[in-house]
Amino acid sequence: MLIDLDFHIHSKYSGGTSSNMNFENISRQAILKGLHLVGTGDALHPGWLKDIRKLGKFSDGIFELNDCRFIITTEVEDAQRVHHFIILPEVSAAECLREALKKHSADIDKDGRPHVRLDGEEIADRVDDAGGLIGPSHAFVPWTSIYKEYDSLRECYGRNTGKIKFLELGLSADTEMADYIKELQDITFLSNSDAHSPWPHRLGREFNRLSVRDITYEDIKDAILRRKGNRVELNVGFDPRLGKYHRTACVNCYTLYEIEDAVRFRWRCPGCNKTLKKGVCDRIKELADYNEPRHPPHRPRYIRIAPLAEILCSALKIKTIYSVKIQDMWKKLVTRFGSEIAVLIDVPEEKIEAESDGDVAWMIKAFRDGRFSISYGGGGKYGEIIFDRGDADRENGTTPKQEESYTGRQASLDSFMR
Repeated sequence: MLIDLDFHIHSKYSGGTSSNMNFENISRQAILKGLHLVGTGDALHPGWLKDIRKLGKFSDGIFELNDCRFIITTEVEDAQRVHHFIILPEVSAAECLREALKKHSADIDKDGRPHVRLDGEEIADRVDDAGGLIGPSHAFVPWTSIYKEYDSLRECYGRNTGKIKFLELGLSADTEMADYIKELQDITFLSNSDAHSPWPHRLGREFNRLSVRDITYEDIKDAILRRKGNRVELNVGFDPRLGKYHRTACVNCYTLYEIEDAVRFRWRCPGCNKTLKKGVCDRIKELADYNEPRHPPHRPRYIRIAPLAEILCSALKIKTIYSVKIQDMWKKLVTRFGSEIAVLIDVPEEKIEAESDGDVAWMIKAFRDGRFSISYGGGGKYGEIIFDRGDADRENGTTPKQEESYTGRQASLDSFMR
């Protein structure tokens, strides 16, 4: 069977996270998004663990509420401020890991994503003892990632490097970018939302399609390890050019810079004198072993999507996704066609047109066909999708060029059903 799964989210107990991130909201919004299964996130926090224990049991290592299934997951920050994503087989494994890390953390009872005074190699030991899987979170972002701090997996995980079986791409990178790096050829890529709120423009904005025999922890683990016929069938996520850290840019005024200019300016913006943050695309160029991406035979296709609410804003010429008109249109389309994912990818244009206003159907079709431009993200600011019925490749006068067209029709998710 095929299931759509977003492994990486956070609860209301993590810093900077919405108070609406509770299981009731997460489960209901996940169903509207079209997700079959979601990671619990924050499984080391005592308050969230208490809520996890209240979930119904669906199968071995899988829990449920409101027809949404959950798998036990968490994220920790190590002594070098590198984030690690962890998948666990049971609540008891989370309790075991919590006890192993508690004496090394001052905030494990306060923050859903605790800071741990251990390095990656030492944390991997504790996760292995608990029977879980560990890999780098949002591996390329320029703040708290493995490739911000290190040049290789081995520098981070040492003798435990062989136990690292997956890597989370993050919103500013995709398969095309990561497969420039030789050491990642045998690593399974995961595309997750890292959602801090339950609403569908955050939850499931990146997800994975897995082919599994059954919805159990062991089958999902086997899919990540690519064994027993289970596998990751698709990575689905952001166009990386929309990611907050895709291009090298100022963290204050968000002006984009070529890497050579950033170095020449000593990583200070000449316009406002604030810090320039290296973009993911430039960091990957530094790490690249190949002149072009080399996709190993096991690598699934990456399909680019964008939140439906953002497309509706463009189509209806409304600035905020929280507009009543945007919310009403979103609810109407999702209720009519079953999920946001279906509307974005699968429903025929003429059916959407019959249920919507303005340019909604045209823009969804244009996105599917790759007929749009991108204003790059960088410096902590998301990029923007630009739809134009005329020339989709125009420049906006910024130096360097901020817009880029993306051509090539994407297949629908249904075309990958087997």
